[in-house]
Amino acid sequence: MSDSMPRSQTPPENATAALVLGDGTVFWGQGVGAEGSAVGEVCFNTSLTGYQEIMTDPSYAGQIITFTFPHIGNVGTNDEDIETTTPAARGCVLRADITDPANWRSVRHYDEWLRSNGLSGIAGVDTRQLTRRIRDLGAPHATICNAPDGQFDIPALQAQAADWPGLEGMDLAKDVSCRQTYTWDETNWVLGQGYGKQTDPKFQVVAVDFGAKRNILRCLASLGCKVTVVSANATAEDVLGHKPDGIFLSNGPGDPAATGEYAVPMIKSVLESGLPIFGICLGHQMLALALGATTEKMHHGHRGANHPVKDLETGKVEITSQNHGFVVVPDSLPDNVEMTHVSLFDGTLEGIALRDRPVFSVQHHPEASPGPQDSHYLFDRFIGLMESR
Repeated sequence: MSDSMPRSQTPPENATAALVLGDGTVFWGQGVGAEGSAVGEVCFNTSLTGYQEIMTDPSYAGQIITFTFPHIGNVGTNDEDIETTTPAARGCVLRADITDPANWRSVRHYDEWLRSNGLSGIAGVDTRQLTRRIRDLGAPHATICNAPDGQFDIPALQAQAADWPGLEGMDLAKDVSCRQTYTWDETNWVLGQGYGKQTDPKFQVVAVDFGAKRNILRCLASLGCKVTVVSANATAEDVLGHKPDGIFLSNGPGDPAATGEYAVPMIKSVLESGLPIFGICLGHQMLALALGATTEKMHHGHRGANHPVKDLETGKVEITSQNHGFVVVPDSLPDNVEMTHVSLFDGTLEGIALRDRPVFSVQHHPEASPGPQDSHYLFDRFIGLMESR
């Protein structure tokens, strides 16, 4: 298969969608989901399952998701497998047309679900070629356009993609965070029972919502926590005013340095409280910033459910779920912070812990949803720190 990029601006017969990159590259295909167009950064996700959870992960704000697995739609969609009510992703790119659902939990066809959420998609794209392009050249800016009439203004779509400022320097947590404080008591899903409810909590946890996935909150509730969720711009006084036993810093989208403009001062203050703190993904990155480290944008990021990570303390290797385009720079860590986890794909930093306080964080997603549950022990570790205190 040729590595040359498709550049023809004349739509082939029956083309009803286009993915137009900022450099003029055009991928043609068939439109799925909602009509219209959206601009964002194109990334790829290698997960074999969980497309609905991926599309509703707030960490994908500002991004167009390329699914490398070709069969998307097999299990349909339902109202349980969502990570947020309003999806923040910009659209999706598929190899094959959406598969008809064949699963007992299915409520709606994936195409209908996309339309109901205003998400545009394109099917029929050579996703292997697009993925190689991202791997070799980095994540491009693009406009995805679903036009059933087959009419495309390619120069305008290209200009829209080229003019998009990109994720670097962009604060997106403010767009996906909750607007007001709320309490979470829903526990993990059980076959035949659905989601449960935490009625006898042992710990009070404040979760700072930078774009929190629901399954993270469920994991905390399932282990005995009453979870109070506060917005991304909450102050240290807001957080500590709830008298928590521990503080959780959630995942989220965008550039950690941009969100850190208002979040880092809060994190620095709550660190002085001596309370246990646990961060995931964007929360991990901003904790590192608050400790004096730096972050940088990755070439094409980590997104998938099969990423091997080594726990440097135990020597064990866990298969993890990941979704991030920024990373903490290891050489920038201060002396009182140790690296606890490392990626076996590329050696990037995957976890840190303070040597003198009950504070730790990881880059990957221990709650899975979708993905393996190898890293669930991290929630137990957080509980253990609160018990010790």
